[in-house]
Amino acid sequence: MKTLQTILVLFAVTLNGVAWAQDDSTDDELGDILGGSDSSGDQSAEEETADFGSGNTGSTIGARNEDIVLVEDDGGKRRLIKTLQRKNFSKMGRWEASPHVAFVANDPFLNRYIVGTGLNYNLTEIFAIELNMDFSPDLGDTDWKPLTKQLIEENHVSPDISKLTYFGSATFLFSPIYGKVAVVGRNIINFDIFAAFGMGMTRTSDDLQALDTEATDDRAVVTQHQMHPTTNFGGGARIIFNENLAFRLEGRSMVYIEAVNATTLEMKNNLLIQGAVSIFFPALK
Repeated sequence: MKTLQTILVLFAVTLNGVAWAQDDSTDDELGDILGGSDSSGDQSAEEETADFGSGNTGSTIGARNEDIVLVEDDGGKRRLIKTLQRKNFSKMGRWEASPHVAFVANDPFLNRYIVGTGLNYNLTEIFAIELNMDFSPDLGDTDWKPLTKQLIEENHVSPDISKLTYFGSATFLFSPIYGKVAVVGRNIINFDIFAAFGMGMTRTSDDLQALDTEATDDRAVVTQHQMHPTTNFGGGARIIFNENLAFRLEGRSMVYIEAVNATTLEMKNNLLIQGAVSIFFPALK
């Protein structure tokens, strides 16, 4: 009987030793997962726990405030668990200035290059109102594409073309999709995807040379410069580098109706591909 009791006591002591060894190993693994100490000087799990207790949770993009839970295990040890990293970037209540360059991608006759700027106010994280003003210089026959030169100079055909010169709009922005990407090491870049819907006015100028019309032709001169109510819609993506700086890439479709050479009504749909640098202000506190 005493022999059996001795065996049971030894077995219990052995199990207790194995449990402690597993507990230590788990601590090491947790330290590795959360960035335990090594030659690079990263924090251990215990050090991160101490930082959490003091409110020092970092300020890198994507991790301004972290949702962290301290959980006690069966042995009474407190373990650090990161559940979600809140983004370090906010748009709500801030202005966004976006100087940009663009070009018309779907005009077979003309090269149209555009410079402009936009200013929007972010009502919430997903809704914003934006004002845009764009300008495209008239460079004469330098704007002609090879097809236009061939039609006019070789085939003696006059295509009905006009040049977009000014454009202004008020646009509603809707940004329902947000995400983040880890790029190098622990660096995180935020992004969002948005849609745009709005109305504006477009000024166009007929190319009288391409239309084979003289400036003395009163009928052509009357409609050479026109203003058109314009709908614009599209979407794009915003890549956020830090609290105040981002890059925007977007496409916009501009639809309006114009009279060409005072004889023909045409519906125009100019597809703009646009790149912009976004500057947010005021700075986050």
